[in-house]
Amino acid sequence: MVNIDEKKFPKIIVILGPTASGKSATAIRLAKKFNGEVISVDSRQIYRGLDVGSGKILKDSLSKATDQKDIFLSEGIRHYMLDIVSPRTNFSAAQFKKKSDRIISDILKRDKLPILCGGTGFWIQAVVDDMIYPEVKPDWKLRKKLEKKSTEKLFAQLKKIDPTRAKNIDSKNKVRLIRAIEICQSLGKVPAKIEKADAKYNFLQIGIQRDREILHKKIELNVKKRFRQGMIAEVENLKNSGLSWRKIESFGLSYRLIPKYLRREIETKEELLEKICIDEKNYAKRQITWFKKDKRIVWIEKFKDIEKITASFLNA
Repeated sequence: MVNIDEKKFPKIIVILGPTASGKSATAIRLAKKFNGEVISVDSRQIYRGLDVGSGKILKDSLSKATDQKDIFLSEGIRHYMLDIVSPRTNFSAAQFKKKSDRIISDILKRDKLPILCGGTGFWIQAVVDDMIYPEVKPDWKLRKKLEKKSTEKLFAQLKKIDPTRAKNIDSKNKVRLIRAIEICQSLGKVPAKIEKADAKYNFLQIGIQRDREILHKKIELNVKKRFRQGMIAEVENLKNSGLSWRKIESFGLSYRLIPKYLRREIETKEELLEKICIDEKNYAKRQITWFKKDKRIVWIEKFKDIEKITASFLNA
């Protein structure tokens, strides 16, 4: 059962789940059915040039909306928060929250249904719980120093200075680890409970449920497909555009491993493929662990049941 808040806040759907679970396809089908528009919640897909490796809807199935900047169409459905910043920049949850708030407001003004879709749990939580983040400016000197450390050493450092934040951070994400340490240095700690604003929306969070073996098979097929689509060439293009190996590797997953292959630290494509599959399965496990902490999420496998619960939520 879905708990419907008695207050008639505007309603928003969230489609979430681990990598390769079918979130994008589900969101598009719901958008067609319920007059919706999709906001991507993916910490890699916001970057221009991170297309194949991030699992972004590829350019041949996207078209640029003619009336506004940074809006794409897929199967006639508007998609937001794709290709919005250069990979040379860092983009935080606070920045995502601020930008997505404006997009949600605009979608609602046009009597459309906002559908958040993605697997970046921290960013989803930022919107659903209307988080207010501490204002901490970048410390470029500190960042340059921390960039030289491995993710393992960064995680150990964060765990020592703020074990609470270390429990719910992606320990493999170098950018987030550095940002968390940066906030610690500025505030003394990352606040255990970041302030929440008064609720103004009513969310239905739907998790795409997949059997573990089926999900792992989908991940393997997905990785092989992206290999054929040019994952390696994409990383070469990023390097040729002037990005350092360190910056490319900070995006994680295939972007962390492909540079090792190009530097001959991984000898064969077969070995590279195997390592990426293992990495993405482990990432999916971390995503599921994060999402399972939120008991408000309704986990559903079949689309017909997702469609049914969405209709019930919207009509209540």
